[in-house]
Amino acid sequence: MSAGYGITHRLSAWGVHIFTASGAVLGLLGLLAAAAGDAKLCLMWLGIALVVDGVDGTLARRVSVKQVLPGIDGSALDLVIDYLTYVVVPAVFIHRFGLLPDGLVSIALAAWILLTALYCFANVGMKSGDNYFVGFPAIWNVVALYLWLLDLNPWFNAAVVVALGLLTFTTAKFLHPFRVKALMPLNIAVTTLWLLCCVALVVLEPARPGWLFGLWLATSVYYAAVCAWRTLRGP
Repeated sequence: MSAGYGITHRLSAWGVHIFTASGAVLGLLGLLAAAAGDAKLCLMWLGIALVVDGVDGTLARRVSVKQVLPGIDGSALDLVIDYLTYVVVPAVFIHRFGLLPDGLVSIALAAWILLTALYCFANVGMKSGDNYFVGFPAIWNVVALYLWLLDLNPWFNAAVVVALGLLTFTTAKFLHPFRVKALMPLNIAVTTLWLLCCVALVVLEPARPGWLFGLWLATSVYYAAVCAWRTLRGP
């Protein structure tokens, strides 16, 4: 424990770490749902884990976790849980629900997801100076959602998985809506709208209102456009 901080500060800091650690439990629940063949429930747990990961950093900075509990590496904790919820569970989901070609191809591509994501998580240059991700940031939970909702040909999905894995090793920029300062209010608003659309589409599947699906695609296009603009702008 760090000297100079009272019990309230330490309890708050531990509370944030416990909140972050809850992502491991959510990942477990996601795996169990996938094993049981419940795609919607698995995506729900992954969605909750995504929200937890999106806000725990802000909470950690607000209560000065690093200073209050210097003996606990919150960044390492976050990376371990993110690898589970962003990579392992989605890889299982993509394989389990037949989103890739059957047999060894599906297993090989699930392994490709796991291995390429390791580079992303170990890359010390994974963030640019303005807080964009450099290379595909292993958001395979989001990819799993898109592949499931769009219901495309498994071979097309296979090409998407290969391409995104290769993008991990490039300098393409990907938006972090909660860390990039440029247009942050708009980015957060669009991200919130996208998340609400995702929840509604998953809950309503297979009945999806056209306007809702179109709104979801529009928020997706916004994200892709920002990433493309920042990539083309260069260093």
